[in-house]
Amino acid sequence: MIDKDWIIGFKEKLDQHYSWPALYTYKFIVPKGKEVEVKQLFPRHETTEKASAQGNYTSITIKMMMPSSDAVVKVYEDASAIEGIIAL
Repeated sequence: MIDKDWIIGFKEKLDQHYSWPALYTYKFIVPKGKEVEVKQLFPRHETTEKASAQGNYTSITIKMMMPSSDAVVKVYEDASAIEGIIAL
């Protein structure tokens, strides 16, 4: 679960820097084998993947049009359920 105070601050920053709707880039790092779980969060969007040097982790980047800061935060909340995920 994501900290409520972090969500409030993050949404304020998003609203200061974006005019919604806007193209937003998500970047996650996940342990090898968890890539499918992240991709399931974005079923109709193309993802870019890159394995770490030793192959233990994969970075996944997704660019998508988002209608609001609330929608951006919702994706991060959904992603937080994936074990070992790091959101950048």
